[in-house]
Amino acid sequence: MNERPMVEIRNLKKWFPLKGSFRRKSNLKAVDGVDLHIYKGETLGLVGESGCGKTTIGRTLIKLYTPTAGEFLYRGKGASDNGIDIFSLSESMMRSFRKEIQMVFQDPYASLNPRITIHDIIAEGLRVHRFGRNKEERKEMIAEVLEKVGLRSEYMYRYPHEFSGGQRQRIGIARSIILNPDLVICDEPVSALDVSVQAQVINLLEDLKRDLRLTYLFIAHDLAVVKHICDRISVMYLGKIVETAETDELFNNPMHPYTQGLLASIPIPNPHLRKIGKRQLVKGDIPSPVDPPQTCRFVKRCPKAFEKCSRESPELNEVKSGHFVSCFLY
Repeated sequence: MNERPMVEIRNLKKWFPLKGSFRRKSNLKAVDGVDLHIYKGETLGLVGESGCGKTTIGRTLIKLYTPTAGEFLYRGKGASDNGIDIFSLSESMMRSFRKEIQMVFQDPYASLNPRITIHDIIAEGLRVHRFGRNKEERKEMIAEVLEKVGLRSEYMYRYPHEFSGGQRQRIGIARSIILNPDLVICDEPVSALDVSVQAQVINLLEDLKRDLRLTYLFIAHDLAVVKHICDRISVMYLGKIVETAETDELFNNPMHPYTQGLLASIPIPNPHLRKIGKRQLVKGDIPSPVDPPQTCRFVKRCPKAFEKCSRESPELNEVKSGHFVSCFLY
């Protein structure tokens, strides 16, 4: 792609300070120097094991967490061609940009206030950002967005406990798109749902992307879902990006040993196909992100590690057109 990315994240870090013994200070380095770029109209998948820092990135981008370091250049509506560094904005200035960047949360049960109606949940953003001239107009907007996500408009005066998990997630999606955002961060939006409902929600997200010209950062650990919905995929391990490529390229030609192990872990339903070739799974548990060593983060679990991996940390380099890998093998 020759155009400039709509979203450019440079050297993003999010460290959580911990209290150590004997006044020793340590940090949980949840995100430790991440670079990402997202083009307008695409879906970038962000995958990795639980605890690798995926959700922390999403929450830091919308400033639920204050970043430790880094830049978040945004070139969507209301921004110049050079972009605006969202992280440098004050809270008052950030308010006008919050409507451009919305988030769909993982848990549809915890992300909706059980004490207020669906109408009030969705209307909150409209009131804050002064959408609609009066209550009647806002009511019409809520009815329209509920229809878009596959719910009947008369449901708006019900409470969250009256809906199933899939319906609640549709309400969460409605809340995020009613402000007409440019970028929607989807934080594992289907992981808490039944498999049959997952497909419905994924298809809904794809339809909304096409109809509303949305751009997604899609955080997930289910590789089958990511393969279906994403244009490009970034693989994350222990706070760092280890590989980024277009979806077909990543699945057909994984280069980083961690990506190879991750793809090998996908269940194969056909028992005859399972026996063809050796599947090299990732062994061992993910190390602690508390003050990790400045070496390759994957060195202790990597079947291809050699001496240099234990001494230095590899950079994320472009080894093929559009294919970036952080590994000394390349």
